[in-house]
Amino acid sequence: MNEKKISEIKHAFAKRVVTLPDGTSLPSLGQGTWYMGENPQVRDKEIKALQLGLELGMTLIDTAEMYGNGDSERLVGEAIKGRRDEVFLVSKVYPHHAGLDMISKACENSLKRLGTDHLDLYLLHWRGRVPLAETIEGMEKLREEGKILRWGVSNFDTDDMEELWNTVNGKNSVTNQVLYHLGSRGIDYNLLPWQRKHNMPIMAYSPLAQGGSLRRQLLSDPTILDIADKYNAQPLQIALAWTIRSNNVIAIPKAVQEEHVLANAEAATIELTEEDLNRLDQVFPKPTRKMPLDII
Repeated sequence: MNEKKISEIKHAFAKRVVTLPDGTSLPSLGQGTWYMGENPQVRDKEIKALQLGLELGMTLIDTAEMYGNGDSERLVGEAIKGRRDEVFLVSKVYPHHAGLDMISKACENSLKRLGTDHLDLYLLHWRGRVPLAETIEGMEKLREEGKILRWGVSNFDTDDMEELWNTVNGKNSVTNQVLYHLGSRGIDYNLLPWQRKHNMPIMAYSPLAQGGSLRRQLLSDPTILDIADKYNAQPLQIALAWTIRSNNVIAIPKAVQEEHVLANAEAATIELTEEDLNRLDQVFPKPTRKMPLDII
């Protein structure tokens, strides 16, 4: 990719931002790391991919203690060594580590693996048996100690968000990370509107679907192919451009190959028209009723 294209991408990221409730501006495209760090043979390639993503403007990196039992965090720590200040670093805590007796130790272990003294954002990975009030208390304590700067949740449906919102200090949550892509639009019915109403962005994981037939179907759809041709783009770039079409969704695709990192980043330069969006709505319609929250 030439310098002109790289400059175009960086310029696009300057405009395509999502604002957290505390006023922090983030790029609409970040980098996911699920399954990264688990294969030593591609470790160097994964590190270079993350570093290239940072250079292109995808400065949010998302990981979790669950990913590879900490191996993903170790990989991220290596990738950001010496450039921590460039990164908005996100990790997630297991539900069974989210009680007052364990959340501090879980966070400290993540920080050690990542080679940093704080997280920019710490998420509850999904709901477990620990009461929300207890997890919130633990998150607030970590924030007061400076180990995390802010916290949020993941895989919460609308009812969960209502319960969170009505729990003491629950309004301090800054995001909810959920599955969201053209082939999985359940949150468009009421979760995404709820989050917009409460000024809380969505973080979309697996924005290109998680492999398999659904991903193949998504990226081979004739309408997507036609729109991709219009923009001289790849189908995956149209799917990503759709996910970040508004200013309240941060997509975190994963890429190991440098060409995939470049393709993901370039999606930020594509601004779909109303006609494009209407055509995609016809093929991948909005839900007309409440759907179960998709989780993978």
